[in-house]
Amino acid sequence: MRARVFVRLKGGILDPQGMAVKRALEGLGYAEVRDLRAGKVLDIEMEASDPAKARARLEEMCRRLLANPVTEDFTVEIFPDGGCSPLPEP
Repeated sequence: MRARVFVRLKGGILDPQGMAVKRALEGLGYAEVRDLRAGKVLDIEMEASDPAKARARLEEMCRRLLANPVTEDFTVEIFPDGGCSPLPEP
């Protein structure tokens, strides 16, 4: 089963990387960018047959290692059978 985890800084947390990228874009002439927040995307292949159990394990991984619960939020997408469209969240 494939999964994708998005990890981003919580609102109100200073994002120096996002600010640096925004300034660089402005310097290249992209003045229409009003805000930019950087984050990370983790693509994960895992052995699982039950999407609900896979989601629970992934959320546990995020709470324990992949995301800092104090400063970051995360979302999990599950792609059954290697498909292109994620399952809707329960």
